[in-house]
Amino acid sequence: MAWQQATIEAESSVAEALADALMEAGALSAAIEDAFAGTEREEPIFGEPGEPVDRMWRQSRLIALFDEAVDVGLPIAAAANACRIAMPAYQVERIEEQDWVRMTQSQFEPIRISDRLFITPTWHVSPDPSAINLELDPGLAFGTGSHPTTRLCLQWLDENIQGGETVLDYGCGSGILAIAALKLGALRAVGVDIDPQAVRASVDNAAQNGVSAQFCLPDETPDLKADVVLANILANPLRLLGGLLASHVRPGGRIVLSGILAEQAEELSALYATWFDMDAPVFDEGWTRLSGIRREAA
Repeated sequence: MAWQQATIEAESSVAEALADALMEAGALSAAIEDAFAGTEREEPIFGEPGEPVDRMWRQSRLIALFDEAVDVGLPIAAAANACRIAMPAYQVERIEEQDWVRMTQSQFEPIRISDRLFITPTWHVSPDPSAINLELDPGLAFGTGSHPTTRLCLQWLDENIQGGETVLDYGCGSGILAIAALKLGALRAVGVDIDPQAVRASVDNAAQNGVSAQFCLPDETPDLKADVVLANILANPLRLLGGLLASHVRPGGRIVLSGILAEQAEELSALYATWFDMDAPVFDEGWTRLSGIRREAA
């Protein structure tokens, strides 16, 4: 069996409506992406956790999938008519049937964090079975180790966990940081996330890795003073959560922050200097990791 894939250029102001109309007109799927993706004109769009993205790209591209027998121009014309726009330009290509599971899995190779720490999907053999391997498959929760923000935090854990620490991961996503901390020698790890689905994914991932960690929603966060508090989220929640995160770090304990764009580093570092003696920022592909040591309460 084969399919037809239509690539349709659209103004961003009508892209979502057009995607919905394409589905109503018989498309099997419809996705929106930056029309300039992969070029120098590509526009990163960032949204804070739990909040909608408040803008789209200036120019969008719709990718719609149709059955092999469909005259693609007809549903596109119907969708354009429903949105009261002119017939958009489009291109069609034939998509042959493939083993989609194998093709998707082939895109996720083991990730080397350091000489002793790897992230290995369950369908791969680890490049180094003697190393510390985090078995983690791509899923619905953020945090597979491929993104610079997660990688920066994992590198910090690899370099700083000595053994016996209590770790709090605020915004745990897939649970990868809490799991890594335990496999590196931490005594206790607690992960917190606003998304119940992320909490469930974290529990499953911890079981997959043979470690025992506690994962919960924010209202269930235990009252603890951790040796290490990690927050790999984004700048806006980090601004709002400074006092809360600081309250969970024992005097002399460490905080590790990521999900921060390079141009936001100075502002966030100054904010957290209220409670911490901050280290120099570390950068990776336009993202920043901040860390610091909790001062004694005045």
